[in-house]
Amino acid sequence: MANQTDSNADPARAGIIRITLPDGSVRELPRGSRIIDVAKSIGPGLAKVTVGGRVDGNPEILDLRTPLESDCRLELVTADKPDGLAVIRHSASHIMADAICRLWPEVKLSIGPSTDQGFYYDIDLEHRLTDDDLRRIEEEMAKIIAEDTPFERCTIERDASLDRFAKDGEVYKVELIEGIPEDEELTVFRHGGGAFEDLCRGPHVPSTGYVKAFKLLNVAGAYWRGDETRPMLQRVYGTAFWKKKDLDSWLHRREEAQRRDHRRLGKELDLFTFHPWAPASPFFLPKGATIYNLLVDTMREKYRRFGYQEVITPQIFDVELWKRSGHWDKYKDNMYFTQVDKAEYGVKPMNCPSHTLIFAARLHSYRDLPVRMADFGRLHRYERSGVTAGLTRVRTFCQDDAHIFCREDQIADEISGVIKLLKEVYDDFRFPELLVFLSTRPEMSIGSDEIWEKAESALRDALETNGIEYTVNPGDGAFYGPKIDFVVKDALEREWQLGTVQLDFVMPERFGLEYDDQAGGKSRPVMIHRAILGSIERFMGILIEHFGGVFPVWMSPIQVRVITISDAHKPYAEKVLKELQTAGFRVDSDFSKDRMGGKIRIAETQKIPYTLVVGEKEASESTVAVRARGRKNLGSMSLEDFMDRMRSEVMDKK
Repeated sequence: MANQTDSNADPARAGIIRITLPDGSVRELPRGSRIIDVAKSIGPGLAKVTVGGRVDGNPEILDLRTPLESDCRLELVTADKPDGLAVIRHSASHIMADAICRLWPEVKLSIGPSTDQGFYYDIDLEHRLTDDDLRRIEEEMAKIIAEDTPFERCTIERDASLDRFAKDGEVYKVELIEGIPEDEELTVFRHGGGAFEDLCRGPHVPSTGYVKAFKLLNVAGAYWRGDETRPMLQRVYGTAFWKKKDLDSWLHRREEAQRRDHRRLGKELDLFTFHPWAPASPFFLPKGATIYNLLVDTMREKYRRFGYQEVITPQIFDVELWKRSGHWDKYKDNMYFTQVDKAEYGVKPMNCPSHTLIFAARLHSYRDLPVRMADFGRLHRYERSGVTAGLTRVRTFCQDDAHIFCREDQIADEISGVIKLLKEVYDDFRFPELLVFLSTRPEMSIGSDEIWEKAESALRDALETNGIEYTVNPGDGAFYGPKIDFVVKDALEREWQLGTVQLDFVMPERFGLEYDDQAGGKSRPVMIHRAILGSIERFMGILIEHFGGVFPVWMSPIQVRVITISDAHKPYAEKVLKELQTAGFRVDSDFSKDRMGGKIRIAETQKIPYTLVVGEKEASESTVAVRARGRKNLGSMSLEDFMDRMRSEVMDKK
């Protein structure tokens, strides 16, 4: 642990160490006391919820049975916090693996980590697990938990363990051990009185009885080590919580998320479809295309007010462009290529290099800057089939992409302008909460230390000038520069990274970009990469789930449906339909012979904001009977009054 201090050498304090807690208080305990002993010295309530600890600021969570040998700073990790939850879930994965082994002794185990949402374990088992099997595993887990046997950490010897695992046919454990450096300690965790053990660093909860609130969720396929050439394993997913009420709440949110799944709603609402002849490439149907175009039109309207100029750039470029920009080394495995006149060309996966060519195509004065260049060009990236998912991970997409070329003294104002634009857009789409992250230099990057320090400082200053709270995300910047990422929370409190602002001193240098400066010389512009929605496809998927398909009036693909009570009212209904269309509303009709109740139910199912019912009374009085989505009867009103209501809602983006 921490280095021994001079105070430890005091004979009066021989064998005593000082443990400094986050609040500054100090506990003095015998040398070798465990993390759990520190918690017990504070109180039994704390000891009950402590599952590990961090020493001297190290991010690694140590097992609660870890002995402390010298003075140190200690942060206790408790079960009711996210880090503590990860320990519970990791322990639950071991309990699940034990249960599977009891039910199917021939199973081969690989890995079973915790995740943000729960845990999983990848297993090699000839028997294909079903939902009934998951229930059997849960029952066996309940027995193991009821046994309440301790989790025990044991150090193992490498060669003997390799021989033992190989003899037992645990090929995945053998491979894992072979991948661990020889000078690194090997440990297993055992429970059930040693009946079950698993190669693991820990940490774990005190005993199996500590895991009470758990649920197995589903089974999916997963290649060993994520390699398509390796065996396909079965991945059993589950989740666990400190308290049952937390589990119940999570399961309710999960059920709601499934109800809102954009892939299901996309089919039900006729928004988009896919075809195996164009894998991971969406086809937007008329209603989906309406929403898609509304998103683009919304950004175009913002661009006009915020001083952006839209450009259109080619789809394919000589690979020399990507080598010059630096994207070749990082992105070539995710690009599509073709031959043109015996030369190799790449289909563009991003717009930024092409925008440098536009900037370089003419001379610029310092007075011309900033140049704000927007592009809705189609992009293509090869995503492995295992990671594509509906609209949120596709192979062809469009971004609300823009690049700002500016002077260094304009950086702060330009980033402030992007932040203002971003907030305005997110307000339109009802994302009230915004989390901000400053991502710094990654290990694989280009450019000098001086440039990176200058860029990171500029972004930090811009955030602080705008009074924006942010979290530093070390090492997560783009390879050419640091960035600010903007994360929103949807209606289910899920976090989605959407907007990004990236500051780039490197690409202007690589492409030799210049402008005539005020002193009569040449200077290098700074390039700001920015997106607000990100991928339009991904944003649309997020939006469908955020609204649950119940879009506000201004962006609903069909805003109004006109229905008739009988054929006799069709002439007046057609007049209403035409006036609404002429006024610019998106409207359709149902003049079928079906019963009115059935027509209204269909409109509700399709989540249309307003249904106008036309019968004898409405035809004679030149009115419409208005029903709002959610089966709300608003009564009779003139068509003009209804259209005024619609105009107001569209204007206010309701």
